[in-house]
Amino acid sequence: MKRIALATAALILAASTAMAEGKLTLDEISSYLNGITTAQAPFTQVNDDGSLVTGKLYLHRPGRMRFQYDPPDNAVVMAGGGTVVVQDPKSNQPPESYPLSRTPLSIILARNVNLGQADMVVGHSYDGTSTVVTAQDPEHPDYGNIVLSFTGNPVELRKWVVNDSSGSATTVILGGLETGMTLSPNLFSAPTVTRGNRGR
Repeated sequence: MKRIALATAALILAASTAMAEGKLTLDEISSYLNGITTAQAPFTQVNDDGSLVTGKLYLHRPGRMRFQYDPPDNAVVMAGGGTVVVQDPKSNQPPESYPLSRTPLSIILARNVNLGQADMVVGHSYDGTSTVVTAQDPEHPDYGNIVLSFTGNPVELRKWVVNDSSGSATTVILGGLETGMTLSPNLFSAPTVTRGNRGR
């Protein structure tokens, strides 16, 4: 019985060690994000109501991001100049805008990502496949949080979930992130927006 107990303890320890070896550190993840200048990837988005949409993501750090949704949606969400603009061609309303700083996406679009900052990371785990990090604005946790999933060898961002201030969750699953390409500045040129359309 003692041998069985010792063998079981050894197996648990070995599994725990393997899990720890697979878990990326916050410094490794911060360095990876800071190393990205441009990136693009197809994505699938799972909305809070369970509906699915697809499209292509374009990223130009710091501060710029574009979600180009596939037909029939054809919507565009752009971040640039500290503002997020939502343009829905199916709507009769003008584009909506709100400050990027009020969204959890501002964390990965920052000029210098530092996940080691006090009170920014509120969750850091490994699920056997991915390192999962939950981050928030330490000065404004009420703005919501972002749950980021990374695989290793090499490090790659695979998925995130934005939990916004209203309590809704939006999941974005990336279909393979390519980095280092030249992206046209026009991708991040937002239409003229009337201030105050969406002030959250």
